[in-house]
Amino acid sequence: MTLRLKDRLFVASQYLAPHHALSRLAGALAESEWGPLKRRFISTFARHYQVNMSEAERPNLDDYRNFNDFFTRSLTADARSFPDDARTLCSPVDGSVSQAGAITDGRIIQAKQQSFTVTELLGGDAEQARRYRDGEFATLYLSPKDYHRIHMPCDGTLVRTTFVPGRLFSVNGTTAEAVPRLFARNERLVCEFQTERGRMVMVLVGAMIVASIETTWAGVVAPMRRQIQHLNYNNPQLTFSRGEEMGRFRLGSTVVMLFEPNTLAWSEAISPGKQVQLGQPLEDSIGL
Repeated sequence: MTLRLKDRLFVASQYLAPHHALSRLAGALAESEWGPLKRRFISTFARHYQVNMSEAERPNLDDYRNFNDFFTRSLTADARSFPDDARTLCSPVDGSVSQAGAITDGRIIQAKQQSFTVTELLGGDAEQARRYRDGEFATLYLSPKDYHRIHMPCDGTLVRTTFVPGRLFSVNGTTAEAVPRLFARNERLVCEFQTERGRMVMVLVGAMIVASIETTWAGVVAPMRRQIQHLNYNNPQLTFSRGEEMGRFRLGSTVVMLFEPNTLAWSEAISPGKQVQLGQPLEDSIGL
């Protein structure tokens, strides 16, 4: 792997940067409701990243309370659609496929010559990781211009979450190629669900200047203690239908999905670099 000089400098600077301090500063700016600042911030961002506001429920940029309100904007009811067969696994986000495929001997491909273990990704829980050792994974990257709410790819009941503290490296393609074990180093929230096809994990990965991760059942995830925290759930009310919102990123990041062995076959369209939309089928066949 050979990176251009500017890319090497970008990656090197991240090792030295005060990740959490920068994210707190970005979070404060993103929450500001001061008119001149929020209008400039939102309009510049929308123009630079060519954000498609025609599909937003509120297409007028002046209607947003602050930048976070704009960034986590909702879509119109007809902006996305799901297959008629409710069993079909669908993309939980708008984004691009970083990697997808089989988990081999408990390792997940990050990029060329880069991989990490399921155990590392899940915060060191070897027993939980064993369930997915030879299963399937997909890593979906949300760019700044994308819709940033996260929805359920299938019906499921929440059984466990694990907050894993860590760094906040950028998660773009350049950094994924250069930083070893990137998604197992960044701060993340591991959400495990029971589904009709077995257990499923959705890992919400934080990134540089991501102000926070938010879930629909717990709100903003911001533990005071910077240590691994497990929460087990036994609440049937935490059952979600396919397509239902389950979380959101306040600035862009990545979702890593894990499935048990022999539960799905990825669509040929789900390959590195491919764009996906919320509701797009991720599999060619249902329930192998």
